[in-house]
Order: sequence, then C-alpha cells, then structure tokens
Amino acid sequence: MAGNSFGQLFRITTAGESHGPGNVVIIDGVPPGLPLTVEDFLPDLARRRPGQSRIVTQRNESDEPEILSGVFEGQTTGTSLAILIRNQDQRSRDYGDIRDKYRPGHADFSFDAKYGLRDYRGGGRSSARETTVRVAAGVVAKKVIETAFGGSVVGYVCQIGEIRATIDDPAAVTLDRVETLPNGEPNIVRCPDIAAAGRMVALIDELRKEGDSIGGAAEVVASNIPAGLGEPVFDKLKADLAKALFTLPAVLGVEYGIGFGCATMRGSENNDVFVPADGSEPNRSGAPAIATESNRHGGMLGGISTGQPIVLRAAVKPTSSLPIEQRTVTRHGDPTTIRTKGRHDPCLLPRFVPIAEAMVAIVLADHWLRWQAQCGGFPE
Repeated sequence: MAGNSFGQLFRITTAGESHGPGNVVIIDGVPPGLPLTVEDFLPDLARRRPGQSRIVTQRNESDEPEILSGVFEGQTTGTSLAILIRNQDQRSRDYGDIRDKYRPGHADFSFDAKYGLRDYRGGGRSSARETTVRVAAGVVAKKVIETAFGGSVVGYVCQIGEIRATIDDPAAVTLDRVETLPNGEPNIVRCPDIAAAGRMVALIDELRKEGDSIGGAAEVVASNIPAGLGEPVFDKLKADLAKALFTLPAVLGVEYGIGFGCATMRGSENNDVFVPADGSEPNRSGAPAIATESNRHGGMLGGISTGQPIVLRAAVKPTSSLPIEQRTVTRHGDPTTIRTKGRHDPCLLPRFVPIAEAMVAIVLADHWLRWQAQCGGFPE
C-alpha cells in the first residue's frame, strides 16, 4: 500500500491498524547524538491517549512506546529509529453488526471502492489509532528543532461548536496554560481561554449524554522558527504544513495567519509592514534583522518562513461514530439503519491537539534538514 511515508530528509513511515497487534513508526533522518529515552515520549502520548477524562473515549490504552532501533546508551545513533506502540483494549465484537453496513462519515465505502474489501473492526488503517506513532515521531521532531534553533510547537483548542476562544497573542500561549487550569486541575478540553473552556466542556458533556458529537478547531503555533525554511514553489512550507494536517483523520479545513479573513480585506489592510527587529543581531549577510509589525501572514511569505511565529488552524469534523440510529445502506446497496457500538470521543479536539503539534514539528524538522543540505549552514 502506497502513501505510508511522509517527509523527505526527516521521513516517517507508519504501519498498523486499529484492531491489529499495534502500530509502528520508522523515522529516517534523525541526527545522531540526540538524547532520547522512552520517558521522553510519555508526556505527549499521555495527552493523546484515550480514557484521560470524561469527555473523551473511555478505552484503556496505556500507549507505552518500545524503541526497537536507532538509540544506544540514551542517544540517537543516526540510523533508522523504530518505535512500536502495542494495542491493548480493542473490542472487535462491537463491530460485528457493521460488517456489511457503511457507517456515515467513515471510510467504509471508499475502502471497499478502492480495495474491494476492508477491515470493518474500527477503522482499520484509516483509524486515528495510527496517530499514536505520529505523536511519538513528533516528540523526536520537537527535540530536533529545539536543539537546532530553540524552536517550539504548542497547540490548543480554539473552538468547539459555536463557542470560540479569545486569544490575544497566540505566540504567548504556553503548554502549562493549555494543560492546567488556574486552580491546578487538568484543563481537559485544552482551551487556554478559561471562560470558554468551561462552556466547551458543558457542551461536550451535553452532547455525549445525547449520543451525539460536536466538531471544532485547533490552533497550532510554532515559535522561534528561523527565517528561510521552505521552498518557493511545490514544497512551500505552508503547503507541506497543510498536507501534514490534512493527513490527519477528521480534518476538513486548514488555514494560516489571517486565513479566510483575507477575503474581505484590502491589500493595504492585509499587508504586514516590515520594520527593524529591535535588539536583534544582524543576519549572516551583515544586514540588520527584520521583523513585521503584525503577523497576518502567519509566519510565511512566498512559502518560506519569515521568522515570525507560524500560526495555523485546523477545522475538525464531529466524530462520525454515533450510538444513535442513522440511515445508511449495506455494501449491496440495500437501505438499512445503523447504530455504531464501541467507545468513541464525543469531540475529537482535546486529543487532536498533540497530534497536530506532532505533524507541524515533523514538517519543521524536515525543512530545517533540507535547508542545511542545500544551503550548507544555519538559517538566520
């Protein structure tokens, strides 16, 4: 099956299904000498894992990673890094009733159309279970960009249904603010606007009790990213970031910077004015460092990073698997109804955040390595 790899110099290849033994990722291009242990993976995997709160699926998966190769005495060796995460709490019996029925919103029909058969247990290869190993790869990518240039990636929920968060400065949002409420309790919806977060949790709880689901949006901010990453045509940084997020299940839209807001603006309103960067050292050519007064361009111009924070948003659809009755057809085209059993998220956004962070970090690590290979140095 083609399409299991992503990236060029920092390249990941995944394998696995939702109800198989586990999922594995092979990462090529990891620089040697990077400190890495199993414990490094645990925080982000815990943020993605099921069962972490009442507003997510209640499956019990520990998501413990096993490093199979590429690490020796706590450091990466520069060879292929392989990570396995075993599945532990599948209930395949929950899917027996849908063997010959197509779930609305799922890939059941399109898989049959492509392959002539499908794994009806969960989503098979299309299941979000595969994202466990993407998060693991993202941990490595985050280490690469942090070590190389102090880069960081932080995501958060910015919308659930009609409830929108108010975030004055996306680049100022910290991981602690996303994960923890002011009283020290976990921020289970991962929205840094505390007032909005409370309303979001209440809405998800309400729909969970009704057997329904709700969509929303997540924002991801990459900070301390040097200017000069990306290519000017087909491999624009914005294009690769968009593809990275669109490869994730349930993502229906991606925008960066002002996004679709540009459609109602004049050029004089949309343009970000260039100014000297206060307190910054000159760049490699000796010219003064440059910044912009605003960041409607989302940290990328001409497909290349500008040194401003990279700001992206992804729209995520409501969970398709519902316990309430829906109309559908069998694989033979006969009308019928379906109720999806199993344990599913009433809202995907809280667990989506670390997955989106991982994909953004993977793209940035890849483009940094590509910049080094082409330009032979370090971008300013």
